[in-house]
Amino acid sequence: MTPTERRERITAEIVARTGITEPLIERLVRGFYTRVRSDAVLGPVFEARIHDWEPHLQRMFAFWSSVALMSGRYHGTPMAKHMPLPVDADHFDRWLALFEETAREVCSPEAAMHFVELARRIAASLELGIAGAQGVLLGNGERFRRNAAGEMPG
Repeated sequence: MTPTERRERITAEIVARTGITEPLIERLVRGFYTRVRSDAVLGPVFEARIHDWEPHLQRMFAFWSSVALMSGRYHGTPMAKHMPLPVDADHFDRWLALFEETAREVCSPEAAMHFVELARRIAASLELGIAGAQGVLLGNGERFRRNAAGEMPG
């Protein structure tokens, strides 16, 4: 079996188990970012950096297709993109809350569970990476926190 055939088989198994499709991914991503943009915690972080939303949304469709369906459509570096952001555990918690809320509204229970499990892993990985880049080694169960000014506590 070629790598392409293997990927197609994995994608077909995920689709059969969850019902996730590319149009569903687009509905989820658009719904999620509608919430993000109006959110008091996350909105300012995104608005300061994204001025043309459609290219960002297109990248996120490809990202979630790659993550949720193993489609291979995304070819970016999420960790590098998130490193300079002034975010911490509170931002990741809010991101997950909005994502989970959107997934449960837009998706079947099976699809929502698949997306949410992936989102939790992604958030944990990004938080760990950002903390490490700030010289903070998180222990098991520890969270990355900045002070009110967005700086590391002194």
